Amino acid sequence: MFKKFFAEFKEFISKGNVMNLAVGVIIGGAFSSIVTSLTDNVIKPLINCIGGADIQGKIHLTGENYIDYGAFLSSVINFIIMAFVIFCLVKAVNKLMSITKLVHEEPKSKPTTKVCPYCKSEIPIDAVKCCHCTSDLHEDELPEKINTNGDQM
Repeated sequence: MFKKFFAEFKEFISKGNVMNLAVGVIIGGAFSSIVTSLTDNVIKPLINCIGGADIQGKIHLTGENYIDYGAFLSSVINFIIMAFVIFCLVKAVNKLMSITKLVHEEPKSKPTTKVCPYCKSEIPIDAVKCCHCTSDLHEDELPEKINTNGDQM
C-alpha cells in the first residue's frame, strides 16, 4: 500500500509543473526579502526626510498594546512594489509570447482559385475556360480577377 502511494507521489513530484512551481515560490520568497529591504532601507528614510513624518510610528493604546501603523504602511508599499513588478513581468512574458507566435506563424499562401465572372462558380486560378458554364476566360476580356475571398487580384 505505501509502496504504491510513494510511487504515485514520486511521479507527481517529478512532473515539470510541480518543479516549476517550487522554483517560483523560492524565487518569490527571495524577491520578497529584496523588496522588503528596499522599502525599509531606502523608501522609508526618503519619506521621513521629505515629509518629516516618522513612518516607524506606533500609536499607544493601553498598557502594552500599540497600533503599528508604520509596519502597515511598509506592508502596503511592499505590496504595491510587488504588484508592479509582477505586472511588468506578465506584460513582458505576454509580449514575448506574441512575438514568438508571429515568428512561427505560417505566411499566407497565394490563392489557388478564382471566381468565374460569368457564372460566379469557383474555378482554378489558371483556367482559361470555365468548367461550369464553358465560357472562354481570356485574360484581356476579363473585367478583373477575383479570388475566393472576394479580393481583387
